[in-house]
Amino acid sequence: MDARGLRRRRAAAPRLSLPSLLAVDVGVRTGLAVFRDDGRLIWYRSRNFGAAARLKRAIPALLHEAFDPTYVVLEGGGPLAEHWATTAERHGSHVRRVSAEDWRSMFLLSRDQRSGEQAKRMADGIARRVVEWSEASRPTSLRHDAAEAILIGLWGVIDIGWLPAVPPALGLSGLPKRKP
Repeated sequence: MDARGLRRRRAAAPRLSLPSLLAVDVGVRTGLAVFRDDGRLIWYRSRNFGAAARLKRAIPALLHEAFDPTYVVLEGGGPLAEHWATTAERHGSHVRRVSAEDWRSMFLLSRDQRSGEQAKRMADGIARRVVEWSEASRPTSLRHDAAEAILIGLWGVIDIGWLPAVPPALGLSGLPKRKP
């Protein structure tokens, strides 16, 4: 069997689909995070596609890599977010959108959001706690877009009800425990 036939055979093979949520920090440099239905993080990464056209071509493969997610949560706007939404819906995923202000208000105090740089630094620390709580692979380095995708995903699993509230183990006492 040649390589093309093997690829066709793999594509036609049934795939075990797990309930999962893919969180996307939309951009040419994209942050991605996948959560399972118990609210725990499976994997996360940052990818720089270099050009919008390259990212658009990669979206179907990214959805497949994310276990054909039941939900896709997008933070960001414009043509790239629209393409993500259209492709994810065509793929069979439920799409939700969230603004940075909404997910940040669940995890960050107002004083931690005074500047974008400060919010990114705080998001990094919380994302590392989510990684640890989920028992996911620890990052050697964590780019801010991957860290934000982790928090977008945590917001998503709470929003859809896979988690009832922010897990106490994350040490975010003093913040609202449920979405407003």
